[in-house]
Amino acid sequence: MKGFLFFEMLVVVLVFVLCGCAMSKECTNVPTQLSSHSVRYELLSSGNETWKEEMFSHYHLIPTDDSAWSNLLPRKVLREEDEYNWAMMYRKMKSLGDSKLYDGFLKEVSLQDVRLDSNSMHGRAQQTNLEYLLLLDVDSLVWSFRKTAGLPTPGKAYEGWESPTCELRGHFVGHYLSASALMWASTFNATLEKKMSALVSALSECQEKMGTGYLSAFPSEQFDRFEAIKPVWAPYYTIHKILAGLLDQHTIAGNSQALKMVTWMVEYFYNRVQNVISKYSIERHYLSLNEETGGMNDVLYKLYRITGDPKHLVLAHLFDKPCFLGPLAIEADDLSGFHANTHIPIVIGSQMRYEITGDPLYKAIGTFFMEIVNSSHTYATGGTSVSEFWSDPKRLASTLKNENEESCTTYNMLKVSRRLFTWTKEMAYADYYERALTNGVLSIQRGTEPGVMIYMLPLGRGVSKARSYHGWGTQDDKFWCCYGTGIESFSKLGDSIYFEEEGNVPGLYIIQYITSSLDWKSGQILLNQKVDPVSSWDPYLRVTLTLTSKKGADQSSNLNLRIPSWTHADGAQASLNGQSLTLPAPGNFLSVTKNWTPGDKLTLQLPISLRTEAIQDDRPEYASIQAILYGPYLLAGHTSGDWDIKTGSAESLSDWITPIPAAYNTHLVSLSQESGDSTFVLTNSNQSITMEKSPAPGTDSAVHATFRLVLNDSSPAEVSTVKDAIGQSVMLEPFGFPGMVVVHQGTDKNLAVADSGGDDGTSIFQLVAGLDGRAETVSLESESNKDCFVYSGVNYNSGTSMKLSCKSESSDDDFNQAASFVLDKGISEYHPMSFVAKGAKRNFLLAPLLSSRDESYTVYFDIQA
Repeated sequence: MKGFLFFEMLVVVLVFVLCGCAMSKECTNVPTQLSSHSVRYELLSSGNETWKEEMFSHYHLIPTDDSAWSNLLPRKVLREEDEYNWAMMYRKMKSLGDSKLYDGFLKEVSLQDVRLDSNSMHGRAQQTNLEYLLLLDVDSLVWSFRKTAGLPTPGKAYEGWESPTCELRGHFVGHYLSASALMWASTFNATLEKKMSALVSALSECQEKMGTGYLSAFPSEQFDRFEAIKPVWAPYYTIHKILAGLLDQHTIAGNSQALKMVTWMVEYFYNRVQNVISKYSIERHYLSLNEETGGMNDVLYKLYRITGDPKHLVLAHLFDKPCFLGPLAIEADDLSGFHANTHIPIVIGSQMRYEITGDPLYKAIGTFFMEIVNSSHTYATGGTSVSEFWSDPKRLASTLKNENEESCTTYNMLKVSRRLFTWTKEMAYADYYERALTNGVLSIQRGTEPGVMIYMLPLGRGVSKARSYHGWGTQDDKFWCCYGTGIESFSKLGDSIYFEEEGNVPGLYIIQYITSSLDWKSGQILLNQKVDPVSSWDPYLRVTLTLTSKKGADQSSNLNLRIPSWTHADGAQASLNGQSLTLPAPGNFLSVTKNWTPGDKLTLQLPISLRTEAIQDDRPEYASIQAILYGPYLLAGHTSGDWDIKTGSAESLSDWITPIPAAYNTHLVSLSQESGDSTFVLTNSNQSITMEKSPAPGTDSAVHATFRLVLNDSSPAEVSTVKDAIGQSVMLEPFGFPGMVVVHQGTDKNLAVADSGGDDGTSIFQLVAGLDGRAETVSLESESNKDCFVYSGVNYNSGTSMKLSCKSESSDDDFNQAASFVLDKGISEYHPMSFVAKGAKRNFLLAPLLSSRDESYTVYFDIQA
């Protein structure tokens, strides 16, 4: 009976995948809003029973009776002469249990052999994440696991999605297991090693206490509801995270106990799935998969690769979700309306199926999936999805809003592209990886604040990471799905810099230029990669590789350096020990084979150019909606919604986009005064000048309270500090409005912001020592109205308008105080990759999206001639 049951399982899997049978959008939750993690959390925590009843009344509208199921026709009907002998197919599948890992791929370089430079952008992001992992408490992480197991619960449970009342509780713990293993491999941090080992041991105690192999932060009753097709929030999604985390603890950190826990858990769920199929039918099992199951197929294929247990292979097949993979197998773009992050992991699992079995169908599925997502559903960041779902292909202009690009989807699409690159070495996948990592991953941390990340990356006009639906998360009361993938992403920033190729002459592929070091064991080489900081005023990527062969090494090895598609040949250079090398065209690899000796140095200089990129939308009326990129960096404009750019007769981007010189940062100032118990700063408030309370850095208010001193009498190089400008004629250019300046409109009238093209002198001020006589203050005297100064008033509040007021013989200390300002370094500063783009009505300050914190920005512009 059991043999027949497994025969039936495998036959149906093959029927659905090979025939491409699919059920359109009924392959996901109905109504689709329930697929959204955000909506599901709000629904379950709302206490609104009427809303729950309405939403769940439409739960799973797929036919459940066998006759309806059998009437579903495959999308591609096989000819009669092409019908398969299912018994033969079953025997073929059984033989796969003896297969080995499909060969011929590039190999991962162990994270334990890669070290990021702590001063690099990636190194700082990794350190910020490490600090967060170390902050989290083991007792709080396992609180709900212990509660479920009936064990004492010391400490306090975390809140948010790890709350004891949240049905998804435990998912972040699984992510933490993976992230800590990855971070330990990246840093060998001893404190983290103890913490993650303690976490595995605590979870093992819970599993032993329950005694069935089951391990979760919620009771198994959730699976009863799952199998009965009753409302429940994605229990297998959480189980996948726990399984994957424990497996990473074994494969990355060498914890043998974790592997025993995984195999016991899988035995439990194997029996559950077997029971559903024998009690009902296999279609009942597939029906239950309409609830999100994470990457169950992926982790089970990985487990099978370790154990060789056929049960693990069969169970992996049963989570392949053929109703979604089927259309991909026949190359149909049917993604619109699907919950993106429910289904990307299914594709990742199918890629692992290809690596395990060598079945070319699953290579084709992964390849086609990447092709349609990258060509029709991807933003300039490399990310995908709007409000967690895929929209219609090549219709992205209508989707720009606060809730674009769920961070989880970027994390998973990087996995898809990474595997495709290891199979093919195709440059397009390496280029995609760089773009999505740079813009989609590095953009989700708030600077160097541990544990502060975002759920989705806003891409609309005048959006802000702080003002999205979720805003910034917090350290201990959010724990969204994207917090879990976030802590993993920032723990493995070094895992896709280097790949190796086995052979008589070992090969190394360098596909990311990130300052780092590598102990390349198979090549017997120690490699140090140094990447010079990139800037707008020096448009080159400069990389230096220093190689040292290990003692006793006597072999040649091959280095393959990626020449990205975004560079160009003019100005590109490469050299080995000072001797020039011939560079291939962009989009290829520079290959150098040598018996390396200590001190060998290979240098690379690649031009970085500006370019525009149209949004993926084939409607003519949206052809002008374009993003601006500098090499792999997506540039965002400081704007609350303006996006119009007129290029006129410009022949190149350099005619309307110019770099901001390095010296300009020394000219940025903020001007402050004390009033009452508060500090106020001179602020550009909607083109008028007011005094506002001193803001925190990284905010719109900080942008508005920063000005550049435009020097009339000196070259920028002559002013190394803002104090050097005292005694000179200056204009005040608002930081976020390049090309505009502060102007006066006559005595006792409010100051304003206007275009700098006027020559009536109303914008020029003499920067003089403060009238109040203090060493740290300055005053701004109008050059067109002598003895008239920028003036605030006495004992004012936020919003007070600034005026030009004239000094008289009767002026007193109050006047002198109101006309004196502390001259400080600007609260905001230019990113090294900053530019000015000429707009139709105003100019835009551009900087990499990854540098923004709470500031308003726009990444797509309406660019017309």
